[in-house]
Amino acid sequence: MTSARITGRRAALAGVGAVVLAVTALSTQGAGAAPPEPRQLTAVQAGQLAQRIGADLKGASPGAYYDAAAKKLVVDVVDPASAATVRAAGAEPRTVGRTAAQLASARRTLDAQARIPGTAWSVDPKTNKVVVKADSTVRGAKLDRLNKVIAPLGDSVVLKHTAGTFRPTIAGGDAIWAPSARCSLGFNVTKDGQPYFLTAGHCGNISNTWSDQQGGSQIGQTAQSVFPGHDYALVQYTGGTDHPSAVDLYSGGQQQITQAAEATVGENVQRSGSTTQVHGGQVTGLNATVNYSEGTVTGMIDTSVCAEPGDSGGALFDGTSAIGLTSGGSGDCSSGGETFFQPVTNALGDLGAQIP
Repeated sequence: MTSARITGRRAALAGVGAVVLAVTALSTQGAGAAPPEPRQLTAVQAGQLAQRIGADLKGASPGAYYDAAAKKLVVDVVDPASAATVRAAGAEPRTVGRTAAQLASARRTLDAQARIPGTAWSVDPKTNKVVVKADSTVRGAKLDRLNKVIAPLGDSVVLKHTAGTFRPTIAGGDAIWAPSARCSLGFNVTKDGQPYFLTAGHCGNISNTWSDQQGGSQIGQTAQSVFPGHDYALVQYTGGTDHPSAVDLYSGGQQQITQAAEATVGENVQRSGSTTQVHGGQVTGLNATVNYSEGTVTGMIDTSVCAEPGDSGGALFDGTSAIGLTSGGSGDCSSGGETFFQPVTNALGDLGAQIP
């Protein structure tokens, strides 16, 4: 069977010392010296830099996003010192009006009072607001309740309505079959030297055994599954099935996977799944909370990529980097849609697994 998978972990991030030295050098320049230009970066490199700058600023940045046209990382800041740190690190600072603490406070209110099935929210670093999305089921009393929670938060929160229904995309990379459903394989990984694969937790919850064809012989057994809360499952191979570190492109070719990487807002990504094959889109939000009728998941990647039932668990990737596992969303691949993904890096860390 051809499968979507992963291999490796990105390199360790550079330490704070390099940034401190760079800031010191910047401060010794003449008052009329031009600030350094942002570095030219790939989306994956931008994600790595965003993580490093976020640590250097100790969470003070309200967010960051990748400018794909200019190939640079843009980091939101609220004070000159943070702006200097961002410039010295090779990114472009953008002064915004809302602090990270203000946005986090709005999210805490939503987490406590608005966990209504059919809603989702995440911070949009481009608008410096928390974007709340409501699907077609949020109407009447549910919509009244949501509006009541949002109103006191003022212009720090914006409500958007989306067509369709937020749902895990289960119907059942490549297809994997349970006795009663079909899902998609995400990435091949190893744990303690043994071969496994990742898929969605809402898939892992429905079956202990998996095959690569309907009614076929067993190729794997669910070892661990988490849903709701998060949405990932680890399945151990039980047979001699080939398990290369690659994603099925459904064109006769494969995309080799060499590492796992963090997503970045503005990054162009692709998804491979057994129902709709390969589709692309852009990362629109990080650390999203999604309220399915089956339960709430947090820490998700929000995207403009479409998906349909059966694509669950499939691979979200950017070139050779594994980014996420398909969780759920709304819409379809005919009219367009929105899909949420479980970050691969979090799943690997929680499961103690790695790229082969």
